[in-house]
Amino acid sequence: MPVRVDADAHRKGLAAVITAAVLWSTGGLFIKLLPFDALTILCYRSLFAGILFAVLFRRVLFKLDALTLAISLMYAGLLWTFVTSTKLTTAANAIFLQYTAPVYIMLLEPLLFKTRLRRIDLISLPVCVAGMLLFFADDLQIGDARGNWIALGSGAMLAGIILGQRFNEPERYETAIFWGNVWVALIGLPAWLQAPAPTPAQWGMLLFLGFIQIGLGYVLFNYGLKRVPALESSLLAMLEPVLNPVWVVIGYGEWPGLWALLGGSIIVVMLAVRTYVSYPQKPLTNSNTRHSE
Repeated sequence: MPVRVDADAHRKGLAAVITAAVLWSTGGLFIKLLPFDALTILCYRSLFAGILFAVLFRRVLFKLDALTLAISLMYAGLLWTFVTSTKLTTAANAIFLQYTAPVYIMLLEPLLFKTRLRRIDLISLPVCVAGMLLFFADDLQIGDARGNWIALGSGAMLAGIILGQRFNEPERYETAIFWGNVWVALIGLPAWLQAPAPTPAQWGMLLFLGFIQIGLGYVLFNYGLKRVPALESSLLAMLEPVLNPVWVVIGYGEWPGLWALLGGSIIVVMLAVRTYVSYPQKPLTNSNTRHSE
């Protein structure tokens, strides 16, 4: 039987997803500052994130069924496709095409979970996509066709993870992410073995990327995903590419262009309006959520 999730649980879920997006957005700065190749960074980051999940959720790590395994492979695929597409096409193309995920979710969530799209959903998605186009207006190029197709696959993987977790048992959310980090660490292992040892400062950045940026980020995102709809989660996650250049400006001195500032502002304002309109609201119904706050 569906279980009611009250407005307070929804509010906490929103806060968790927003905080997760803020944490994810810090990755660009440290990846720019670190001298290692992408696979080496992925190996360190997923190793540390896996350790965090092992410590926090050790009781559920081996509840690995077919669906949870599939989600873990999509998670590994998400990270791999994003890194690969970034190598083959422009960074702007890669992150923009990854955030086509809300489009897939808007089309599939009503079919899969019998949910109704609200007017604010139908307004938010095109406005945010338009903001993303402006955000990367100075940098978007045709790029390498292979990289663009792989980046589209990255968006499909992200949508698959979010929708797959909604089908999954809540106690297995963390299991999927733990094993996804195991697969990513194994993929990056050959590059890690050939990389030089990090300096103390580099160790600090790698630990932050693993334990905080991706580890704590996904702990919070899983918490939020249990309490808010998939489309809402994916839209709020669009704060990640908006905030990413902010940290780069602060820590690296690389300023975005005027179009980027305008596009980012549009997205932030739209998401703020959407959050205000969505709360307070009637209790949500989530067939996968087995508890209420």
